[in-house]
Amino acid sequence: MRIPVAVLGPTGYTGLELLEILSRHPGMEAAYLGSARSPGPRIDEEFPRLIGRTAEDVVRCMPIDHDAIGRAARLAFLCLPHEACLTHAPELLRRGVRVVDLSAAYRLADAGAYELAYGHRHTDAGNLRGAVYGLTEWTRDRVRGAALVANPGCYPTAAAIALLPLLRAGVIRESTIIIDAASGVSGAGREPKPHLHFVETAGNYSAYGIGTHRHQPEIEQTLRTLGARPAARTLFVPHLLPVERGILETIYAEPVDARTDTARLQEALNESYARERFVCVREHAPSLRDVVRTNRAHVNARVVAGRAVVVAAIDNLVKGAAGQAVQNANVMLGLDEHAGLE
Repeated sequence: MRIPVAVLGPTGYTGLELLEILSRHPGMEAAYLGSARSPGPRIDEEFPRLIGRTAEDVVRCMPIDHDAIGRAARLAFLCLPHEACLTHAPELLRRGVRVVDLSAAYRLADAGAYELAYGHRHTDAGNLRGAVYGLTEWTRDRVRGAALVANPGCYPTAAAIALLPLLRAGVIRESTIIIDAASGVSGAGREPKPHLHFVETAGNYSAYGIGTHRHQPEIEQTLRTLGARPAARTLFVPHLLPVERGILETIYAEPVDARTDTARLQEALNESYARERFVCVREHAPSLRDVVRTNRAHVNARVVAGRAVVVAAIDNLVKGAAGQAVQNANVMLGLDEHAGLE
């Protein structure tokens, strides 16, 4: 018997990715699809690639009914807007349903920082205090017993995987970190926006959200709390790539010791990830094509002209969203952490 789970908000790109993973998962199955749309669409009409891959009694999206979800599922994935997650997560938790939240509602431990970044009030301080940040490779021991896991953002996932080993090893100065990041268009979601039309993005490349991007405080919180660097500060500049999916981050920092070389940086990465199936430490800088449609992060570090240069690549919809969410759910439910993931 596979463990029944719910997917709320399955009609976005992350929801599609989740359902594709669940369709091949040996230990979990989608038992309830919840949507705010009325009438609820059939998911195989919304995404024809799911034809024949979702059970007929589940294929139509239902209203988000907390009691019905409580009867149908042991865990729920929330692929909903931040405000909606603040409404639904506490109701599901109250009914004994464990939650993996893919929004930012529970990522920032400080409600004030959340309100500043996202522009609305945080209404669930109690669950915020108990939420576990689900960067699985670094927090799996806490994820294992969690009722509510805040799935990390895509940019912060790549940045943390690249930087945490170096900060923990004390080989780079945290005050000198510059994250030059680029994401495919799917990172902006499925809702149409004028600047994301094909004519605007094809053959184009642009920076955005400079100094204002919502992932800046999440990156700094993660490096501060998991990297053991109380004053961790970063300059984060995101860019929009004219591709469907993937994130590539090129990160710069000053070594603590002028004698630090490439071998020392690579050693720090290898020491952290030698036993991690989903993190690959490369001898050369990775590219998007190496990781798209996988739950893997590829990373390489080197010293160039006296500076550390770290390159990290992930798929924003998989390791940066749905894949990491399933990885966390696997741990929460006592399944093989790698089940259903590639």
